[in-house]
Amino acid sequence: MQASQQRLREDIEANARFGDIDAPAGRGRTVLTGSDADRRAREFLVERLRDAGLSVRIDAVGTIAGRWVPDGADPDAPPVAAGSHLDSVPEGGIFDGPLGVYAALEAVRTLQERDAGASLDRPIDVVSFTEEEGARFSHGLLGSSVATGARDADDALALRDADGTTLDAHLDAIGFRGTDTIDAAAWDAWAELHIEQGTVLESAGAGVGVVDAITGITTCAADIVGEADHAGATPMDERRDALVAASEFVVDVRAAADDVAQNQSSTAVGTVGQFDVAPNARNIVPGEVTLQMDIRDVDYRAMDAIAERAEAALDELEAAHPVETNFDRYRDQRPSRMADDCVAAALDAAATEDIDAKRMHSAAMHDTANVAGVTDAVLLFAPSADGLSHNPREWTDWADCATAASVLAGTLARLAGA
Repeated sequence: MQASQQRLREDIEANARFGDIDAPAGRGRTVLTGSDADRRAREFLVERLRDAGLSVRIDAVGTIAGRWVPDGADPDAPPVAAGSHLDSVPEGGIFDGPLGVYAALEAVRTLQERDAGASLDRPIDVVSFTEEEGARFSHGLLGSSVATGARDADDALALRDADGTTLDAHLDAIGFRGTDTIDAAAWDAWAELHIEQGTVLESAGAGVGVVDAITGITTCAADIVGEADHAGATPMDERRDALVAASEFVVDVRAAADDVAQNQSSTAVGTVGQFDVAPNARNIVPGEVTLQMDIRDVDYRAMDAIAERAEAALDELEAAHPVETNFDRYRDQRPSRMADDCVAAALDAAATEDIDAKRMHSAAMHDTANVAGVTDAVLLFAPSADGLSHNPREWTDWADCATAASVLAGTLARLAGA
């Protein structure tokens, strides 16, 4: 089941021209939803889907799906679907997202060339979800959230970017405000290929990763309120310094995450990544600090443990410092487990092609996390050079892209009934 390296490379390099940027090293792109670069990327994908004989549908939030009905398949059978996304972070790389979309298309072309249509029972959909990165509307996995029913399409269309423009207006302007429905729950199975964005595969010398679980994410905000005062005239023993207390809190969160990772779940991580300090002036004692933290693991109990200890640390701060605190756990997405039959299909596909596959988990979120909530799913990884991603230096060797696409083709063939 050998995918064409040349054909896959040509598609990804063509896509890389849309939103391309000057970068001191590597090859980068910026493709925000509703931009001219987004329009051109979408139009090229639709053209390539139709060139391969797929019929195209576009839903209300701009998610694109091309369908191939093999000769021997029941056109009304629940399809098997595969894909990813075309949008990027600002100044991102050329593989994050597009590899999964074009590898899905290449998998279909590979099956077509092998005359596999007579042995397949189901149609195959090639999908590109809208706004996976959340770079324009601050809502990642947006297209898949609508396709899985987790978010209402009208609510998504009403989202506004930093300039106040709605998703509805952006999609209408580029001609991709569709009228079709894409229902992920109607798929019999789903597979996504993505670059790893880490070094596990590279270190192991493995050709493909088969993911059996995707991390959950808990996002929390902590407010620490003291009193702003003059930095020169306020004695040290009279200060209500919110930043001093916040600094201790950061250390406490790190200690909690370290302890949980060492004693409960080795894959657990906790990060305080954002500080907003007010009034944020050199000569004023900080009066208020708001912190944002990110907690992840494939074990929800471990996520809970870190969040609970972070909240308890705030109570201890109030006892030790003249400050008031508040804790808000405002996002709580549980870990996603991949379906055993889909994981087995991917591992078998790799073994058949004599490709070394490593079973692993994903520490980053992907659209598959949403889709796994409504149908059987699996996530595949291709190796990332030095683990770099969201960066123009992001790189996956073309041979590795083709290897992973070959495993994807074999996976889809097995899930579609071959």
